[in-house]
Amino acid sequence: MSLTQMKVFNDYIMPATIETLAQMVEKFNEASNGAIRLTTDGFDGDFLQESFFAAIHTAQRRVDRYASNGAASATDLSQLQHNSVKVAGGFGPIRFEPSQLTWLQKPTAEGIEVASRNFAEAMLADQLNTAIAALVAAIQNQSAAKYDGLTLSPDLGISQLTLNRSHALFGDRSSSLVCQIMTGSVAHKLIGQNLTNTPQLYQAGNVTVLDILGKSVVVTDAPALYESVSPGADKEKVLSLVEGAATVFDGSDIVSNIETTNGKLRIETTMQVDYTFGLGLKGYAWDTANGGKSPTDAELATGSNWDKVATSIKDTAGVICIGSADVA
Repeated sequence: MSLTQMKVFNDYIMPATIETLAQMVEKFNEASNGAIRLTTDGFDGDFLQESFFAAIHTAQRRVDRYASNGAASATDLSQLQHNSVKVAGGFGPIRFEPSQLTWLQKPTAEGIEVASRNFAEAMLADQLNTAIAALVAAIQNQSAAKYDGLTLSPDLGISQLTLNRSHALFGDRSSSLVCQIMTGSVAHKLIGQNLTNTPQLYQAGNVTVLDILGKSVVVTDAPALYESVSPGADKEKVLSLVEGAATVFDGSDIVSNIETTNGKLRIETTMQVDYTFGLGLKGYAWDTANGGKSPTDAELATGSNWDKVATSIKDTAGVICIGSADVA
């Protein structure tokens, strides 16, 4: 790879990554009905802080026109604060030998495509897994948004019955739950249950479409959707989310460096990238005091670091269904 080719590689790999990521974001947002909204919007500073008015529906009261005109308690019109947090990540270093490409007569464009696509996929996976981990932590920390089958006897595991029970936690707002996030194992478990169900709940030309309880499904083996406890006690988790349950801000804050070094039998080149993205959850605020700046994966996946700021659980990100992984 000549010096001219190296310059082309360096100058074009990041723009190609950003363009690839934008295309992947658009596809994912469409598939999830906007439940986890990946954006290319900018994010300045450590936190994004927004104020909103607290709900005052409780100020409604009944009046007796014939009673004495007594005093009425006032309800203060107050503002709450919603906090999103900036998360930092890195990629690489990736090492290769420029002479390999020239030896194989590989064009520079091919290297750009491979590097940009893999980095974009890695960054998108990081954003998605981080958003899911935060959603699981925040939602299961609220008893009003959690259906935990392991606390019941018998534990029915994950089924359409238990998913429906989790949706019922939203009451008359259950129709606002537009997307379910589950692992491939759970998805196939639900398909298997349907195949053995005599009055089939949904039919297609061949077998089944992933349209469970009238809501779309995103299947991803995100680590946060499976909790390993002990043999026979492992947990599976399914998120049912409203539109905009999580928002990932990506301001294309990408710093890359490609460096070529001597000193070995053959010249080596390494590529390393730093990036950031912001994360916010509907109805929850990042606890800036307890969670802090530039949080770790463990801090993002700690429920107490996400404070519920919405007055009603129906105005939050959604619900979670938890069941035993050992129930078929």
